[in-house]
Amino acid sequence: MPFPVNKGPNMPKTPISTALKLAALAGTALLVQGCTQFRGHQGYIGDSTLISSVQAGVDNKESVQGTLGRPTFTGQFGGNDWYYFARDTKQLAFRNPRPTAQTILHIQFDNAGNVVAVNQRGMENIVQLSPEGDKTPTLGRNTSFFEELFGNIGAVGAPGAGTGQGSSGGRP
Repeated sequence: MPFPVNKGPNMPKTPISTALKLAALAGTALLVQGCTQFRGHQGYIGDSTLISSVQAGVDNKESVQGTLGRPTFTGQFGGNDWYYFARDTKQLAFRNPRPTAQTILHIQFDNAGNVVAVNQRGMENIVQLSPEGDKTPTLGRNTSFFEELFGNIGAVGAPGAGTGQGSSGGRP
């Protein structure tokens, strides 16, 4: 005798169907979370009012450090160039982070420590590099594996050839 099958809206829920629905819901949540966009900040966190208050001919190293704090890095040739660097990025899942905003504040000092120039730059200094395929181009000949392997055959003389030494023990 076949078992009766309940079809309809009043069918009792079994623990298996509830567990499958919960597993599907959890799996969907994990997939959606993997597509979340991550935002990041690197470097200096500055206030635009404080940055605009630094003026050439008015400030010196001590006043700039008191207003903006220590620089992100200083110039390579002496301490007369200070840089305050900040970058905001966004990243989707496993992709590389992409810059969304960038600020480079460059303050130049004279030898006495007074501000000579204040320059601020943004996203125009970001460079996108595109590697050229899977291989790095090199200078020189393009040779195949077999040309490298057998290329010297016949190009190099036999041992002792051209040295003026015969089979008589090195005497002419």
